[in-house]
Amino acid sequence: MAEKLKVAFIASECAPYAKTGGLGDVVGALPGALKRLGHEVIVIIPLYQQIDQALFNIKPYLSPVGVWMGDGQEWCSVHQTRNKDAVPVYFINYEKYFLREGIYHDYGFNDYKDNPKRFAFLSKAGLQVCVDIGFKPDVVHLHDWHTAISAAYLKTWFRDHDLLDRTKSVLTIHNIGYQGKYSHEFFPYLGFQESDFTSDKFEDFGDINFLKGGIQYSDMITTVSPKYAAETRTPQGGMGLAPYLNDKSDRYLGILNGIDDRVWNPSVDPLIPANYSSEDLKGKKKCKKALQARLNLDSTQKVPIIGVISRFVEQKGLDLLAQVVDRVLSNMIVQFAILGSGQKDLETYFSNLPYQYPGSVGCHIGYDNELSHLIEAGSDFFAMPSRYEPCGLNQLYSLKYGSLPIVRATGGLDNTVEQYDETNGKGTGFKFMEASTNALYYTIGWAVSTFYDRHDHFLQMQKRGMKQDFSWDRSALEYEKVYRLSQAFTRDCK
Repeated sequence: MAEKLKVAFIASECAPYAKTGGLGDVVGALPGALKRLGHEVIVIIPLYQQIDQALFNIKPYLSPVGVWMGDGQEWCSVHQTRNKDAVPVYFINYEKYFLREGIYHDYGFNDYKDNPKRFAFLSKAGLQVCVDIGFKPDVVHLHDWHTAISAAYLKTWFRDHDLLDRTKSVLTIHNIGYQGKYSHEFFPYLGFQESDFTSDKFEDFGDINFLKGGIQYSDMITTVSPKYAAETRTPQGGMGLAPYLNDKSDRYLGILNGIDDRVWNPSVDPLIPANYSSEDLKGKKKCKKALQARLNLDSTQKVPIIGVISRFVEQKGLDLLAQVVDRVLSNMIVQFAILGSGQKDLETYFSNLPYQYPGSVGCHIGYDNELSHLIEAGSDFFAMPSRYEPCGLNQLYSLKYGSLPIVRATGGLDNTVEQYDETNGKGTGFKFMEASTNALYYTIGWAVSTFYDRHDHFLQMQKRGMKQDFSWDRSALEYEKVYRLSQAFTRDCK
């Protein structure tokens, strides 16, 4: 039997305590899946102001904890709770950096100017917490630029510490578009030698690049889908970091994210009006009727609903969708159920559609967890026209709920959606290659025509998609392999 591992997650987010996107979902779910494999796992995140300590039974655990930053010591404390999988979660309580209204920015979406200090502190404090609680990890699992430089601290500041001298680092890149690039003026606070500010480590056209430094110092690197791993190795997809990822060779792998099928599962979901499964889809019809009532859509099972849950930004291709909706509704008998927020011009456009097309478009600006479950359950299709998508979760939810994805073939969308084959009805969705309005329009048309003209294929694809396994238990086995591979490397900087 393989030896069990001790793993410490150090991250800026963890669902359900603090989450802005997929990163928080991963850190919230993967540790539990690893624990089910028998590994000992802890999670370390900041104690943000927004976290409800009473709700989550978060209690003071350790004080004080000293963290050397720059030429001085910062003092914080540690709180603790256990998540639903009984994984210990440690919260770094430091009001100077984390007692604020938002995680990364204020309510006006203005990034905090001291973010490089905040997350450099988190990166180092996370390792210090391991030391002070006596946890000797085989692996520290780091996430995005916010904690990437923990790998550098591990091989410099903590390289000779008894508890961390054999610890290896695994860095997961959730979105390479966010690299943590800041002015060199912050570099002294990080506490590294000026000789480390070189083009093969932290320096990036005169600035600090946190993610670049993390890539150079990490023992293994992963990203959230095999296709995205390939895309980020290219000049366009790597956004400046492709040469450094290619230098890592076989130390850089893509592992698909999973979904928590205790939360996203139509057979047990308490947030939808009727449960259903691939063996019995009757409940999905009730969910469709409820969704139509909720968003003031015409009540009919004979018209397909296209669901949309997204940030209204160009990365997600919502500008492309905005340019084709009128054309779609003028030429196809279809309904839209839209939920999201983002760019104000797109919010205005989508929020006006229900008045222009009453009974055919429903829209809710903002986020509503219950409505998001209802859209997944009540829709026939789900549109994700992303320009790039490292993994994507909504297409996985949609497959689980029998809402066939309409996606651009990029990143995890390409890995997880099987293209429809009209000759035999195989596939799980509809993919297009070019990020253009015509490609999106004609692919929507292809999907809608399948609903009307080849409905037996539509039903066949629904059932196939619902039966696929995208659980975190599957993904955890792949991460376990990466952790074990990391153990073979020496403590070099590359």
